Order: sequence, then structure tokens, then C-alpha cells
Amino acid sequence: MGFDIKPKFVTFDMNGTLIQFRINDAIRQVLGDRLPAEIAPGFLQACKEYRIDECMGEWKSFEQIAGRSMERAMRRFGLEYCEGDARAVYDHVPTWGPYPGVTEALRRLAEAYPLVIVTNSDDAHASRLVGNLQAPFDVVITAEQMGVYKPRLRAFEYMLDKLGAAPDEIVHVSASPMYDLRPAAAMGIEHKVYVDRGFEHDESWLGYERITDIADLPVLLGLPRP
Repeated sequence: MGFDIKPKFVTFDMNGTLIQFRINDAIRQVLGDRLPAEIAPGFLQACKEYRIDECMGEWKSFEQIAGRSMERAMRRFGLEYCEGDARAVYDHVPTWGPYPGVTEALRRLAEAYPLVIVTNSDDAHASRLVGNLQAPFDVVITAEQMGVYKPRLRAFEYMLDKLGAAPDEIVHVSASPMYDLRPAAAMGIEHKVYVDRGFEHDESWLGYERITDIADLPVLLGLPRP
């Protein structure tokens, strides 16, 4: 277990990998009694699927992504969408913090490698969420800068061009095979780490190292255990 290279960069997805992506909690809070408990699981799953669909075109703000996905799901489930719902959910985002152990692991890695964020956040939220991580990053790349969202391959093309790196010079870390590890593999990025947070299925055929504890990441990259 581990990599036999010293990467030029270690690149990270942020929301759901480093930051706890609490959008379902935000949607529940914003909708309140408008979301009956008996349909909530199916509704929230539909919102997720519509968010994926909304990410597949050209860039639009995450407020629009959240709003369009909620509006489509609410139409499907016969619920009333109100103006302001999307903004209310969007405003929750910068309050989200890191998973346990993330800050410590990132600080250890930063002693040996340049760290990079590649996130589907927009510029405003990315800066605040990176601040919540309390760890040093050399580069922060946002969907707003890329002009597309992951899993679009253009996002990874932009990342490689921005860093001036070849696919074999980075290690990419994500909790999402769907948004990150599949397109990374398609772009020829061999060195990948799946942080299994339990919300997507393991897709080991993609050729990544799988970890369930972020504290194992520095060890994977050749640093001694503290």
C-alpha cells in the first residue's frame, strides 16, 4: 500500500472529501414542514441526481445548481418551490467545517508536498471553506475559474494546465468516484486515493488506493506515522 513516486502536487476535492457536505441538512432546514418526513429520503436523493445533471453543462453559480435541482425535485414530488429557497440553502455552505482529523493530516502533508484544492465551489465559498480547513494550500481552483463543474473532463484539463503538471506528476484525492476518480482516470491520472466516506460505492477497478481514515493519507505518501 502506497505510492512509489514523489508527486509534484497532491490535489484534493474539497466538499465531501475534506469538508462535511451537509446540503441535505440545509435543505431539510430550509424546507421545514414543506418536506414531509415520509418522502424526504426519496426527495433528497432526487435533489442529488438533479445536481449531478445540472453540473453537466456550462458553468452557472452553485446557487443556481442548488435552485434548479430543488425546483425539479419539488415539481416531481408535488411540493411548492419558493423564491429564496436556493439562496437560503446556498448561504449554509460557508458554515460547513472539516471532517475529524482532516486539518491535522493536511498540515502534515503540507510539510512535504504542495497541496491543491480542485472544488465545485464558486470563488466566494471556496475561500471561506478553505479557511475553515485551517491548513496551507498552494493553489485553490474553483468551478467558477474552470468554467465547468466536475465530473466534466474540462475541469481536469484546466487543473493540469493551471499546475503545469503531467497526469503522472500528481496524486488526486477524493471521496467521490463519480465526480472525481472516474474523470481523473479518464485523463490518465494513475495515482489516486479514494477516501471512503460511505456515500458512494467502491469502484476499485479505477485503480486507486482506498482509505477510510484520513490519517492514513500522509503514510500513503511516504510520511512516518506521528
